[in-house]
Amino acid sequence: MILPILYIMETAHRGRGVFTTEAIPAGTTIEIAPVIVLNQTERALVDTTLLHDYIFEWGINEQEAAVALGYVSIYNHHVDANCKYDMDFEHKTIQIQTKRAVAVDEELSINYNGDGVTDKPVWFETK
Repeated sequence: MILPILYIMETAHRGRGVFTTEAIPAGTTIEIAPVIVLNQTERALVDTTLLHDYIFEWGINEQEAAVALGYVSIYNHHVDANCKYDMDFEHKTIQIQTKRAVAVDEELSINYNGDGVTDKPVWFETK
């Protein structure tokens, strides 16, 4: 499920991003996407490719990885993101929900480290 008001557009400095054609209230589920789960061996292979930048650590011990379908892998990182993501290991889905109201044409973002983590650099900030 992807809300039909979402669209993908090039950003000035971060490649593509996800935006909205309508205002979205806080607490709105904007996407529920299935994922393809990669075991440890498959994850190690993907970590050597460009896809590394688009996967999510997966599982209770984060030893696996997930390739999210839909728009999930296109949301850009922001420490103070306007959306959050929740992983459902049992149903193999990732859900994106707004944390605050989002304005028309505003970019939707998630914190790659998880909701509330503000002091941990993400991999592309440490290169």
